[in-house]
Amino acid sequence: MPMIRLTCPAGALTEQGRAGVQRDLAAALLQWEGAPDTDFFRAQAWSYLEELPAGAQTTAGDAEPRFLVNVTVPQGALSERRRAGLVQDATRIVLDAAGLAQDQALRVWVLIHEQPEGTWGVGGSIVRLADLADLAGGGPNTDGEGRADA
Repeated sequence: MPMIRLTCPAGALTEQGRAGVQRDLAAALLQWEGAPDTDFFRAQAWSYLEELPAGAQTTAGDAEPRFLVNVTVPQGALSERRRAGLVQDATRIVLDAAGLAQDQALRVWVLIHEQPEGTWGVGGSIVRLADLADLAGGGPNTDGEGRADA
């Protein structure tokens, strides 16, 4: 049950990029979480696009647009290998959506926030990582890094 939020200046994305970036980011997040590609899990991957008004983002050096991707997942949902893959894919997706080349990758930051076990509520109940693994049909598989592959 992940969430992903892209924050960027209004107008920084191409028209085509703006139309697909949220779904592309959500799909990448589900893939790296190891969630099944089902309607249920796609509906649980919330994706937000927050476009800032003109002048709301700058750096000390220039006013070129920067992109911030905030990812929230249950603690333990992503191994280090999966976090690295997600960062790489999210960066590529944002660059493509903005019509920027890979050499502009430093303009994209991806921050992964792990929600501590027992602090994610859905539908009036606490949802734990084990609950999500059960929903995904997860078993004893591991990704080689000591965590369930669910």
